[in-house]
Amino acid sequence: MYDATIATWDSKYTYNRPRPSEFDASVEAIIPVPNSPSFPAEHAAVAGAAAEVLAYLFPEQADVFREQAKQAGQAFVLAGVQYPSDVEAGLEMGRQVAELAIERALGDGFDAKWDGTMPTGPSHWSGENPIGVMSGTWQTWVLTSGDEFRPNPPIAYNSPEKAAEMDELRTAAAERTRKMVADAMFNEYGIGGLRNYWLWHEEISKKLFEYRLDQDPPRAARVVALTWITNHDSSVACFDAKYAYWGIRPFQLDPDFEPLFPTPNHPSYPAAHACVKRGTAEMLGYLFPADAERLTAMADTAGESRIWGGIHFRSDITAGDTPGRAVARKVIEHAQADGSGGLMTEGTSP
Repeated sequence: MYDATIATWDSKYTYNRPRPSEFDASVEAIIPVPNSPSFPAEHAAVAGAAAEVLAYLFPEQADVFREQAKQAGQAFVLAGVQYPSDVEAGLEMGRQVAELAIERALGDGFDAKWDGTMPTGPSHWSGENPIGVMSGTWQTWVLTSGDEFRPNPPIAYNSPEKAAEMDELRTAAAERTRKMVADAMFNEYGIGGLRNYWLWHEEISKKLFEYRLDQDPPRAARVVALTWITNHDSSVACFDAKYAYWGIRPFQLDPDFEPLFPTPNHPSYPAAHACVKRGTAEMLGYLFPADAERLTAMADTAGESRIWGGIHFRSDITAGDTPGRAVARKVIEHAQADGSGGLMTEGTSP
C-alpha cells in the first residue's frame, strides 16, 4: 500500500491532471477536493494493492476484496473528485504493485516447515507442538536477518541469578494488586498475541487523525509502513532468539508455581511482548515525539505485565527490550535516508 501510494504520486506530478471540479466549474464535488493532481486515483491504487494481496492470502474471499476495491475507487468518482479513468489507472497500478509484493512473499520463508527436534534437558522449554518455530527465519524488511540483534544466551537455569528471578515472580504473585492483575490480563487477552495488531492499528489511526495526515496520503502511508516494518522485524528477531535458546518458562522451572493464566506455547527467552511492543513504541515515538513518553509507558507496562502474570523471568523482558530498540533504531536510520524530505512527521506536534 505504501509503494502503491508513492508510485501514484510519481504519476500524478508527471501528468498533472486537474481534478474534475478544477477543469469544469459546473462539477460540484461533495467532499473536499484533495490538493493533488487527479490521475491516477490514489484511493483506487491503495485499494487495488490491498485487495490483490488479501486475495492472495485469503483466496476464498478474493472476489469480495476485488469488488470492495472497485467500490472504493468508484466512491470518489461519485463524489466528484476523480474521473473514471483515474480510478481504472489507479486500480491497475495497485494490482501491479501487489504482484511484486506477492512475488516477494512467495520467497519470504513463511511456508517453511519445521522438521527439527526439540532440545532436551532441565534448562530448556518443554512442551508439545511449539508455535512459530520458523518465524525467526522469515525474510526481514530492514534487518539483514532475524539473528542480527540476537541477545546473549539466557541465565543458566540452576544459577543464583535465575533463583533470584524465580523468587521475584513468587513475590509478585503474592503481592499482585488489582491493577497488576488487570494490566496482566489486558496485555494477554486484550492486546496480546495476534491482538497486538489491533492495538497498533488503533494508535496509528489516532495519530493520522490528530495530525490530519488524511490530507497527505504519502506521509500517512509512510507512517503505516515504518510502524509495521518495525513490528514485523521485531517479531522475527524475537522468535529467532526464542528458538535459538529454547529458554525454560517459570512454571517449568518450578512445577509448584502457578502463573495467572496459561503460558503461551513457545519458549520464554526473550519475551515477545517486550520485543515487539518496545520496537513498535520506539518507532511511533520517533514519528510522533509528543507521544513518545506515553508510548514508552505502554511498552514498559507490557513488559512488566508478563512479570505480574508469572509467565516470564525478568531477564526475558530485558532481553526482549534490547532487540526491540535495536530494530527500531535501524528502521529509523532507514527512514532518515529514505528521501522523504518534507514528508516527515518527526519533531512536529498536532
